[in-house]
Amino acid sequence: MTNFTNSVIYCGVTSDLPGRVCQHREKLVEGFTKKYNVNKLVYFEELGSAYEAISREKQIKAGSRKKKVQLIESKNIDWRDLFDDIAR
Repeated sequence: MTNFTNSVIYCGVTSDLPGRVCQHREKLVEGFTKKYNVNKLVYFEELGSAYEAISREKQIKAGSRKKKVQLIESKNIDWRDLFDDIAR
């Protein structure tokens, strides 16, 4: 996820992506996403298990911002908000 200006990148794990994005958008989650107004879903992956998801999150977080940008742009070149694509 990112903010309006795409100046920050947030990575997390959830079993309910639409619900979690809503929590961030409504500022119900204290911390980084609330402080930096992170409200736009620009990239996501669906994995088979919680273990795989946590491992992938750690891998992404360990990468540089450049690698995160490349990952986002590999699927979403315009940094379009993908929330409507996944909303129930």
